[in-house]
Amino acid sequence: MDQGKAIIFSAPSGAGKTTIVKHLLTRDFGLEFSVSATSRDCRFNECHEKDYYFLKPEEFEQKIRDNEFIEWEEVYSGTKYGTLKAEIERIWKMGKHVIFDVDVVGGLNLKKYFGDRALGVFVLPPSVESLRERLIGRGTETTDTLLKRVDKAEKELSRAPDFEVTILNDHLEKALAEAESIVTGFLSR
Repeated sequence: MDQGKAIIFSAPSGAGKTTIVKHLLTRDFGLEFSVSATSRDCRFNECHEKDYYFLKPEEFEQKIRDNEFIEWEEVYSGTKYGTLKAEIERIWKMGKHVIFDVDVVGGLNLKKYFGDRALGVFVLPPSVESLRERLIGRGTETTDTLLKRVDKAEKELSRAPDFEVTILNDHLEKALAEAESIVTGFLSR
C-alpha cells in the first residue's frame, strides 16, 4: 500500500466518535473516511457505500476466505464488521490520510496493523449512564440491542489506556477542538 497515515477513533457506541470524525472531515486536514463493511442489514437512515458496505453474510464470509480484510470481527452474535484492504488503497491512492470510526477491538487491531503510521484516539463518554441516554436518544435501538451495547461499552471503557490519546466528550465543542489539535499535531510529524 502507498504511504499515508491512519487516524483511528474508537469508543463504545454512543460516546460521540462519529460526531467528532464527521467534524474533522469538514476541516482541511486531507482526511478521507474509511467505510467499514458489515454483515448486518442497512438501517432506515443509512446508505450503502457511505455509512457501510452492507454485505450479505455469505459475501462477508467469502471476503474473509479471500483475505480481503485488514481486520474483521463478530461484534455482536451473527453480525460482523471489518476494514477492507481495498478501501484503504482507494483512500491512499487519492493522496489522503485515512480516518476510522470503529469499535474498540477494531481500533486496537488497526493500530497493530498500521504501527507507527497510526494514531489511536479513544473517545470517553462522561459516564455509562450518559451513554445509555445517548443511545436511547438515537431512536435506533431495541431494548435488546440497547442492553447489548451498554454491556459491551462497560467492557470497552477499560481499554482506553491502550490508545495513545483519550478525549473526554463531556462538552462537545471542547472535544472537537481537542480532536482538531491532536490530529493537526499527528499529521505534522
